[in-house]
Amino acid sequence: MLRPHVLWIGIVLCVLAVGCDSSEPAYKVDLSQRETPRIQQETQSITYAYLPQYSHSVSYQKHHRLVDYLARTTGLKIRQIFPDTFDGHMKMVGQGKIDLSFTNPYIYVQTANRYGSAAFARIVEKEGGNRYRGQIICRADNPRIQSLADCRDKRWIAVDPGSGGGYLFPLTLFYAHGIMRKDFQEIAFAPGPGGKQEKVVLAVAAGKYDIGTIRQGTLDVVAGKIDPLSIRVLAATAWYPGWVFSSRRGLDPDLVAKVKNVLLALDIRRPDHQPILQAAQFVSVISSVDADYDPVREAAQIIGVSLSQ
Repeated sequence: MLRPHVLWIGIVLCVLAVGCDSSEPAYKVDLSQRETPRIQQETQSITYAYLPQYSHSVSYQKHHRLVDYLARTTGLKIRQIFPDTFDGHMKMVGQGKIDLSFTNPYIYVQTANRYGSAAFARIVEKEGGNRYRGQIICRADNPRIQSLADCRDKRWIAVDPGSGGGYLFPLTLFYAHGIMRKDFQEIAFAPGPGGKQEKVVLAVAAGKYDIGTIRQGTLDVVAGKIDPLSIRVLAATAWYPGWVFSSRRGLDPDLVAKVKNVLLALDIRRPDHQPILQAAQFVSVISSVDADYDPVREAAQIIGVSLSQ
């Protein structure tokens, strides 16, 4: 009878014999021969940014369907990015980090003058058509403010120094009535990032400022946050050319043409286009060129603002 340790030795030898079966030849590996693996380069994405007049969540809700539509119909890889401020948006355009912009006309003329951005389309809205304007608001129960003249020596909160409807257009209106910047007790701008239009309305509703300036349509956006009857529209500005789609300097013209063509093809009568347009709050897109925005340049000249710095 075999002893246990002798049996275990026999089993180990059998295993080693199987592992060294001559039927499977050994291969010599030459470590001196190396090949760099090929990594497939991902197609560069096109960046799209909506000027942050509202919070990032609102900007996404309003435009993510549009961005998806652009990507699907052009075959381009387009992604939406979210600058924190108006100034940040402009700087990113200048740095080439934003390929396609959707902005107010005041920001557009600045990026055009400074960085060579080019307008190629603008929106048509249900109210105002291919134009839009600013509004001057106050609390409905404020007895001291009944006209533009009553805005003298009052505390004013505006959207942003780069806002058209929320600053430039109202300031131009004030100038036309002989009210200069120095005539206000205070001019403040809504804090960022994002949500600046809403913050103006909320600040006026809370009584922190006497008057506020916003783009027309903002009161509809904040209707669920305040009592609509608590705010009164004191005055509206003149109409200016509407919000604009523009491309950064150096972007492939064929790419821009693709995007423009599918934007112009949006049709509110089509069931598949309705959700896109309704979310973005416009009814169509029309062609546009830089000269359409000369009235905005004239408004900036009236109040002494340089568009090239």
